[in-house]
Amino acid sequence: MDEPTMKLHWSPKSPYVRKVVVCAHELGLLPRLEFVRSVAAMLKPNPALMADNPLSKIPTLVLADGRTLFDSAVICEYLNDLGNGGLFPASGGARWRALRWHALGDGMLDALILWRNEREREQPLQVLIDAFDLKMRASLKQLDGEAEALGNAPFSIGHVALGCALGYFDYRFGMLGWRELAPRLAGWFEVLRERPSFQFSEPVDG
Repeated sequence: MDEPTMKLHWSPKSPYVRKVVVCAHELGLLPRLEFVRSVAAMLKPNPALMADNPLSKIPTLVLADGRTLFDSAVICEYLNDLGNGGLFPASGGARWRALRWHALGDGMLDALILWRNEREREQPLQVLIDAFDLKMRASLKQLDGEAEALGNAPFSIGHVALGCALGYFDYRFGMLGWRELAPRLAGWFEVLRERPSFQFSEPVDG
């Protein structure tokens, strides 16, 4: 008997959607997802998307029974339970380490997206640009010191989030040269991005 299909509001550019796709790939759940291309522009709410998520944001997951889940963290945890996976360690130090990296990766993505929005304004505020730059450099420096721990820890949602954040650096902030700022982290990321789940979900234009 075929498993019921879920609908994922999706874009190939969104790093938050990428988190969900990486998790689904790692958990063997891709065949159960129907990818629905959805535009989620901040200033242009999408009526079709709002039918499933009043916030008009992606990713949004519509379950087979019509219930909806949104926010990448919630969807990733749901997929983890559905796939009986170990992306979210159950308890102890491994759990809190994974959740901490998850939070840091998501926080970096939040800042990077706001930074990108600000720099594209007609008159961007330099004080905001400088603040985003400072926070990202500090985050990269801290993670560079944790590169060995990342490499030694079992693959988890923390690796997914940080990998998607670093991939977004490459996609939208190549001029920052983050690899020169965090060479040990860059070495870890080069190994991570060879995973089939990251290869499959590489962001693309168009």
